[in-house]
Amino acid sequence: MAGKKLTKADIIDSIYQKRGINRKDIKITVDSFIDEIKDALIKQQIIELRGFGTFETRLRKGRKKARNPKTGEAVSVNSHGIAAFRPGKELKQDVWNINEKNKGN
Repeated sequence: MAGKKLTKADIIDSIYQKRGINRKDIKITVDSFIDEIKDALIKQQIIELRGFGTFETRLRKGRKKARNPKTGEAVSVNSHGIAAFRPGKELKQDVWNINEKNKGN
């Protein structure tokens, strides 16, 4: 079901084709945007992008009994932070109807 992977370079090229802005400036802007999100998550801030979604950090509890999926070996895992994303209402609705959109193709 998953489509082709979209890379940062693909995003930069797409913006360049749509807007005609210098690729170097687009790359600097995209990198700066990503850095801002990373920095905010490290500071445990919530990033809300209306119409898209919310990024936040959450604490995942540790477990005494976990299993390494590659080796099957039993291991313990300490509590640790994770980055989480919750899609916004508009994005949820657009993705929800993805099957209907693909029927026409």
